[in-house]
Amino acid sequence: MSEKPQTILEQMLAQGYTRRDFLRFCSYITAAAGVHASGLNKVVKALETKIRPPVLWFHFQECTCCSESFIRSNHPVITDIVLDKISLDYTQTLQAAAGDQAEEALHNTMEKYKGEYIMTVEGAVPTRDGGVYCTIAGRTALDIVKEAAENAKTIIAWGSCASNGCIQAANPNPTGATPIYKVLPGKTVMNVPGCPPIAEVMAGVIVHVLAFDRIPQLDGLNRPRAFYSKRVHDSCYRRPFYDAGLFVNSFDDENARKGYCLYKVGCRGPVTYNSCGIIRWNNGVSYPIQSGHPCIGCSEANFWDNGPFYQHLANIPGFGIETTADKIGTIVGIGTLAGVAAHAISTNIRKRRLIQEVIDTSAKEEKESSGKQEGGE
Repeated sequence: MSEKPQTILEQMLAQGYTRRDFLRFCSYITAAAGVHASGLNKVVKALETKIRPPVLWFHFQECTCCSESFIRSNHPVITDIVLDKISLDYTQTLQAAAGDQAEEALHNTMEKYKGEYIMTVEGAVPTRDGGVYCTIAGRTALDIVKEAAENAKTIIAWGSCASNGCIQAANPNPTGATPIYKVLPGKTVMNVPGCPPIAEVMAGVIVHVLAFDRIPQLDGLNRPRAFYSKRVHDSCYRRPFYDAGLFVNSFDDENARKGYCLYKVGCRGPVTYNSCGIIRWNNGVSYPIQSGHPCIGCSEANFWDNGPFYQHLANIPGFGIETTADKIGTIVGIGTLAGVAAHAISTNIRKRRLIQEVIDTSAKEEKESSGKQEGGE
């Protein structure tokens, strides 16, 4: 007789967790999934009653950095709980099985759980020459993706390779590397870009699917809005320096030591949508900009071709034209990028005016003070 599938609550109790631990877990993942606190009761009920969903986690043209990011998070919700709460039936990186046993597990899940399993993919899919540049068990990645997607309940593209092609699709793209959504026309593919994505973002996406039985709200590029609705620039702690016109001009100059804005050494924060500055990396400790390196826009399409990385915002894709940040005000006129430039200019002028007023006031007070002293003498 096969073992009865466990709910997430049953799994936690069996592992020695208490009811209080379970409720604490529900509170955390509600926040991690970008769900309002009012949705906590729905999360609790869902995790009390739903069985662990089967997950097929594929790897194609990529470096496995998405899995590395996910499993190396320091937070117990990911390392100790989330991986236990999903039934990870197939993953070429983490599974113990190999060869025929691994393929049997894959096909058993697809047959037994039609319409119920979650399909996640790391890596782009090569399409040139029949897709021969990535084969597993004698089959092309293209064939495997199409077969698995046929009866998948949810399809998630982890990282920039699966979401937009990343370095494999950069010019000249010799293998015809293609993002998942392009090889699955008619299917809804949720893109979770980044090279790699933040572990807590990945966990939040899975938790939302677990708790609400549906994918979260997506933006126009099919990215979860909870994590990709704001630019890195908007949440950057160096933003005040940008507004004041204080920039790093070269690495390790005096301005770099002072922590000024990295825009002039290539930071793509103003045109990159991600949660790096909010959730951060390494258990919330830091992120690239905080470590002194400009954002390279790794969660945006074509970022490998939008180089060199350390030049002052070279070609900016995605707005119908190719331009440079220095021309934004005159070419774009309206829109996000023009808003950034206009805001920076107006704020900079205002702040410089205030600074000048302070200087003038200080000079006037000093002069008056000096005059009084002379009169007293």
